[in-house]
Amino acid sequence: MSIIAQSRRQPAEEPETTPEPARVRSRKRRVASLVLTVLAAALVFFALLAPNQPALFTADAFLRLPVEAIALVALFLVLPHRPRRWVALALGVLLGLFTIVKGLDVGFWTFLNRQFDLVADWGLLDDGLNVVKDSLGKAGQIGAMVLAGLLVVGAIVLTGLAMRRLAGLVGRHRTAATRAGAVAAVAWIALFALGTQLTPGLPVAAKGEVDFVHDRALLVRQGVADQKAFTKAIDVDAFGNTPSDQLLTGLAGKDVVFSFVESYGRSALEDPIQAAQVDPALATGAAQLAAAGFSAKSGFVTSPTFGGYSWLAHSTFQSGLEIDNQQRYRSLVGTDRQTLTGFFRKAGWSTVGVEPDNTYAWPEGDFYGYQRVWDARTLGYRGPHFSWSRMPDQYTLAQFAKDEYLKPGRGPLMAEVTLTSSHTPWAPLPQLVDWDAIGDGTIYNAQEKAGLNPGEVWKDQKKIRTEYAKSVAYSVGSLTSWVQKYGKDNLVLVFLGDHQASANVSGQNATHDVPITIVAKDPKVFDKIASWGWQDGLRPNPQAPVFPMNQFRDRFLTAFGPQG
Repeated sequence: MSIIAQSRRQPAEEPETTPEPARVRSRKRRVASLVLTVLAAALVFFALLAPNQPALFTADAFLRLPVEAIALVALFLVLPHRPRRWVALALGVLLGLFTIVKGLDVGFWTFLNRQFDLVADWGLLDDGLNVVKDSLGKAGQIGAMVLAGLLVVGAIVLTGLAMRRLAGLVGRHRTAATRAGAVAAVAWIALFALGTQLTPGLPVAAKGEVDFVHDRALLVRQGVADQKAFTKAIDVDAFGNTPSDQLLTGLAGKDVVFSFVESYGRSALEDPIQAAQVDPALATGAAQLAAAGFSAKSGFVTSPTFGGYSWLAHSTFQSGLEIDNQQRYRSLVGTDRQTLTGFFRKAGWSTVGVEPDNTYAWPEGDFYGYQRVWDARTLGYRGPHFSWSRMPDQYTLAQFAKDEYLKPGRGPLMAEVTLTSSHTPWAPLPQLVDWDAIGDGTIYNAQEKAGLNPGEVWKDQKKIRTEYAKSVAYSVGSLTSWVQKYGKDNLVLVFLGDHQASANVSGQNATHDVPITIVAKDPKVFDKIASWGWQDGLRPNPQAPVFPMNQFRDRFLTAFGPQG
């Protein structure tokens, strides 16, 4: 057979085909590209639709049509290729920043029942990290910081890249994007006109970012106006020029002690879980007071703050002005506005501040008018910390009695004593001990070791409320027991909460009301405040009178002055 014949019998050469691995790689790239695009769209829509309040964080919140998405499609359609990429990246970064602020709002609504203040609240983030440290330890604090950093960077970077990817998609598919944008715009207008809502307060035709930016800008403007008005209000003082012999005449010869009980709010009396712990403590306290010859009357005042920022309540109570933000506080303490303590000092009382958790010099003490301030450095405590609180309230009160109240030969005393055992995270908690056995506080070592771990408590919402209530019961119980043990016939004690506990304890819609009680032996003290309508005992009922905390100073000065 010839070579030619053999060649004719060879099968025809098969056409070249794409190798199987190449097809698989191409398919995987297409799938990956589709997945990335879907994730980018989901991220952008999440950022546009996410509410800034936990109560609104429902599935319905994300079943809405954001007008900003329609506007973005229109913008990307008219921009040339290169500017479109950079504009999309910048808008994505900006959206990421807005999302971070929304996240801060959610946290503040959860714990402080208000949104984050872009001007005044950055310092609170340090306090939040300290609370995490007290609750979960140093490792938990570091973990929280790392996680927060990753979330911040991730929100900014990922939303920027996601927006740029979606802008590229619009540029490559201009016809489809134009049609989709037009349909979405018509649908949005119709839904907006009809006012369609799946959840009350969340219109399906959403414009969340527009409202968000508008509200923030309005708040900044209001803050500027508020600062100007507040500066003028500081100078208006009905008692500023009152002569010393016309001040607090109704309390002549009395020792007056004001005590703030950390986080002692109205919910401690009205929430069934909390009242189950607090009511027995109040009943026991009332019996202790009665046995010692003391009586009490109680009502409510409305705190300027919620869940934290205790110093705003202290300054409001003392100054007679509404100090509801850090900007006002900074403005106030740099003035010569007379405080309640300052009026006592002017009228001849010796004035003392007891701040057991202060660990450094406190310049504000001079503003308030304290002649002496006792703090963590000078109270002589050698026992363990109970999470955030550096010493148990019973120890603080015992040392106050030793250092000031029981000193022989002194003149009339006015003191403000801050009690901190009821500060979050409410674990571990101290227990009452015999007053004569307190010593330097080392008696509490066993209690701290046997107490609950904060991490364990914070896993269970019911347990959080229960342990919080136990802490309030302990603090109030320490006060009434102290009066029974050390109270003299001329003692007048006023104690109150600084603010409600965080919203996860008090509730998202809780008021700012806190209980306030006055304790005394002399019935003339109660005659002076008869017009206030306060109720007998330590526990005001829900119908008890309520007035703003900023009114207390002037009401008190009026009631116990010559005009009272």
